[in-house]
Amino acid sequence: MLDVLNPLAVDPILTLTLECNSDTNPNKVDLGAGVYKNEAGHTPIMKAVDTAEKQWYQQETSKVYVGSAGAAGFNEAIMRLLLGSDHAAVLDRRVVGIQTPGGCGALSIAGHLIKRCYGSVQREGTVWVSAPTWANHIPLLSDCGLSLKEYRYYDGESHTLDFPAMMEDLSKSKANDIVLLHGCCHNPSGADLNQEQWQLIAELLNEKGVVPFVDIAYQGLGDGLDEDAWGLRYLAEHCPEVIIASSCSKNFGLYRERVGSVFVVAKDSQVAEINKGQLMNIARGIYSMPPHYGAALVDIILHDLQLREQWQEELTFMRERIAGLRTRFVQKLNAAGAASRFDYIEQEKGMFSFLGISMDQVRALKEQYSIYMVNSSRMNIAGLSDKNMDYVVQALMQTL
Repeated sequence: MLDVLNPLAVDPILTLTLECNSDTNPNKVDLGAGVYKNEAGHTPIMKAVDTAEKQWYQQETSKVYVGSAGAAGFNEAIMRLLLGSDHAAVLDRRVVGIQTPGGCGALSIAGHLIKRCYGSVQREGTVWVSAPTWANHIPLLSDCGLSLKEYRYYDGESHTLDFPAMMEDLSKSKANDIVLLHGCCHNPSGADLNQEQWQLIAELLNEKGVVPFVDIAYQGLGDGLDEDAWGLRYLAEHCPEVIIASSCSKNFGLYRERVGSVFVVAKDSQVAEINKGQLMNIARGIYSMPPHYGAALVDIILHDLQLREQWQEELTFMRERIAGLRTRFVQKLNAAGAASRFDYIEQEKGMFSFLGISMDQVRALKEQYSIYMVNSSRMNIAGLSDKNMDYVVQALMQTL
């Protein structure tokens, strides 16, 4: 039986990481892996997380299952972090959610929920994703049996968000379709929607009877915790239904602990509870129970005033460091003769931006200088540092 399967193409980003790890060049620079790095090129454990770990070791008394919904304190805290404690949907008990194994788990559970909704009314629908989008969005949602279409989002020639094209494409959506939106720090472009654009999208989706599905994996790394959630909160206030997938990998640095959550904003509390039961049932059929450790740490941090303040200070430092790297990178490129070609990088948000160079130039940077990034020229800004930036700038200008 097993011999009927065909070989699959290797994951390009994972392969790139392996190549970089095995490279013996002392000057190598990893701009591919989507993780935050400090000045030393290390992804550290946040101090607030380290303190929470020590507390958890002292207070944990059992390894019993936490149930398909996960840790209740974690779910409540993340809901309020995303939407705010005084959001109308929260106060009206129209928001329900469960803990998941990372943001990928949240997307998968949401995808299966959407598929069930289509199946229950014997109706087909489409999930619209941005072009470009995070590489794993399409396989995750396709594996749930969903049909996908792309809407134009980023113009690689002008290095800007092409909002008119986005709205033109989404105007072709139909009732009960789903539109996947990046809550902040768009991956891979770094080009985010502004508040006016979020408002126009909400108006269009309501007019078309389309449900927004927000993936927010970088809250706090764009403009701030509340600022990065503005669009999500606006949708939850003005749209009758919203689906949300969130992750604690980046803003808590809990990459390997796989901590995420999926939430549903329903039209009323009764429908919300029905959907929570569906979410738990889907989780039960896939992995039964989520891991508890990482969620327990987040629960501790968000319910301890001192730890929460420390975490927010660390997150602010990370955000400001990335913004500073963007500014210095552009300044150095211009000083090296780039003639403002890369000025757009300074205005983008989060960890990622496109360099806008060819695959051959990406290959040359890797082979000649041991500078690694994905073939699309998406680079992780957090992989830069004051130690390697001059080297990267010189290599890029030589390649160009």
